[in-house]
Amino acid sequence: MPTPDLVAAELTLTGRITTASNATFLGNIGDVVVVYKPIVGESPLWDFPQGTLAHREVAAYLVSQALGWGVVPHTWLRDGPLGEGMVQLWQEQDPVQNAVDLIAADQVPETGWKHVLEGRDENGRMVALVHEDSPALRRMAVFDVVVNNADRKGDHILSMADGHRHGVDHGLTFHRDHKLRTVLWGWLGDALTAEEEDGLDRVSEGLHGELGQNLTDLLSTEEIASLAARCARLRLAGRFPTPSGEMSAVPWPLF
Repeated sequence: MPTPDLVAAELTLTGRITTASNATFLGNIGDVVVVYKPIVGESPLWDFPQGTLAHREVAAYLVSQALGWGVVPHTWLRDGPLGEGMVQLWQEQDPVQNAVDLIAADQVPETGWKHVLEGRDENGRMVALVHEDSPALRRMAVFDVVVNNADRKGDHILSMADGHRHGVDHGLTFHRDHKLRTVLWGWLGDALTAEEEDGLDRVSEGLHGELGQNLTDLLSTEEIASLAARCARLRLAGRFPTPSGEMSAVPWPLF
């Protein structure tokens, strides 16, 4: 069966994802399963301009493509039953894998995992936030720094059966001010790999060409300039940043 035209073919809604803070629907374009977030369903925010979250999601996909790591599933803008919105290919994650987890503080593995922070649960027990130590998740952490992701929750990381890790829900990105809030702090201060540096170079070069041109329809001039500056700073530092500023370094809730 041929793949339907993902932009022009009819988008049919099949359900609603009620855990999302903005209106989020499951749908089909032919036999292709997608997620649809109409612009009219975006909740107002004090620090992000109204009606821009769908555009930021598409911009995140374009930067992901420039990096070359496939962090963000295919994402685009199109019309739908509730007007224009973001559409993204649905990803069926592996239910037995958790790239990020809360475990008892005295049971953090010595290898294969990174310890982020500790706290007490609702029963007063000490628990630790941990995430896996994998190249796929490291790449996502680099991506989050580049796009200034203000909301990298554990549930925004999809663990695929083949070991790949997809990141989703990128509406709170590309703010011109520092907004990085993430659960992926396990590598702070670690040197970037050559592969990670190459990805940053691809984005920086792309901003002077096709990537930069495509982003002008999605982000403001100041936001694109801030994106370029973040890439340059990270490339010059050559290592993962540490938390900075007065705001929380992790999102809430964590998942």
